[in-house]
Amino acid sequence: MRAAAAVLFALTLAGCATAPRDAASEDAALQHARKLLRSTILVDGHNDLPYAIRGFKDAPGDVVAYDLRKPTPGDTDLARLRAGGLGAQFWSVYIPGEGRGPFARPQLEQIEIARRIIARYPEAFRFATTVAEIRAAHRAGRIASMLGMEGGYGLENSLGALRAYYDLGVRYMALTHNAHTDWADAAAMVPARHDGLTPFGEEVVREMNRLGMLVDLSHAAPSTMSDALRVTEAPVIFSHSSARGVCDVPRNVPDDILRELPRNGGVVMVTFVAGFINCEVGRVTQPYMAALRARAAAAPTPEDAARIMAEGRAAMPRPRTTIGMVADHIDHIRRVAGVDHVGIGGDFDGNDAWPEGLEDVSTYPALFAELIRRGWTDADLRKLAGENVLRAMERTEQVAARLQRERPASTMVFTPPATAP
Repeated sequence: MRAAAAVLFALTLAGCATAPRDAASEDAALQHARKLLRSTILVDGHNDLPYAIRGFKDAPGDVVAYDLRKPTPGDTDLARLRAGGLGAQFWSVYIPGEGRGPFARPQLEQIEIARRIIARYPEAFRFATTVAEIRAAHRAGRIASMLGMEGGYGLENSLGALRAYYDLGVRYMALTHNAHTDWADAAAMVPARHDGLTPFGEEVVREMNRLGMLVDLSHAAPSTMSDALRVTEAPVIFSHSSARGVCDVPRNVPDDILRELPRNGGVVMVTFVAGFINCEVGRVTQPYMAALRARAAAAPTPEDAARIMAEGRAAMPRPRTTIGMVADHIDHIRRVAGVDHVGIGGDFDGNDAWPEGLEDVSTYPALFAELIRRGWTDADLRKLAGENVLRAMERTEQVAARLQRERPASTMVFTPPATAP
């Protein structure tokens, strides 16, 4: 009851783009949103619960101790997932890309943690690797659970490793996180190293197409985005990104990339992270985060880098952010790319700075209620909720089936660039 009251209060305060409204209209819009989410599949592109459990201070990596059947210290548990109306989740199997590695072992451990989470709650989750399995899980009243790698560090420059991760159930991979890979530039790290994708990076994209693994361009530099869109034969996704045309943050998607999405069929799944949504947060935090990333980049291990980033984010100043600001990003992507190219990618359990009233997985209906007040139709809301990304996944499956008939697995070997004498 207290949570519902908090949501209503936050919605009353929502951004300047939304006119004042009375309690009755609040209730009507929320009721409409909840009803709609019961009749469609709400797909979230990114939740970092496996990493939250890995870093759980009371019992690191202990899936049993971090009991989702009870209230948890993070953003996700079973009761809140039910309240939020979630139908399918890409569980991020994130590992930090800073430091010197190794990366394959922590990547495998993250996948194993995610698989244990899914297996532990059969009444709530069902592992899924195809669109057909997602729809079957939804019909059975379960949250379809997929895996997404955040950054290509765990490949350690091996296409064989990429294929092994696919066999373990990974169905998207972000090419980078905040650090460059040896073959792709990240948005957050300057200067650029490759001016986008190297030839090996292009082959990574082609092999992902052949496997049926979605190419995720969240965190990628715009040059990497452009190169990937040029090379890919399947739709791309941005599993948790927002619009640079609303907030000029390097992590967000520029309008020229958005205009390419109708040709590609891709989807930007809008994140809720305050630093990417609220322009003022970005102005306050960008220099702070740049210095923090520089410290993390010098860390001896990925775990040390993650600790530095977590402690630094906890001390960061936080201007106020509203649900209306999130809706502004969704509306902008709709205007530039079209309603068929926008989705939802909250990034819960991956940050601790959220819009008021949009702080955990129970609050998706509040965002849909805001869009209902802005005049979104049920048909368009269903596309946003999940039908857009399911269409992109289905097309990726079709492309993979064709490519597997046309060519074998790639045998390209990564070659470090030549150094000047």
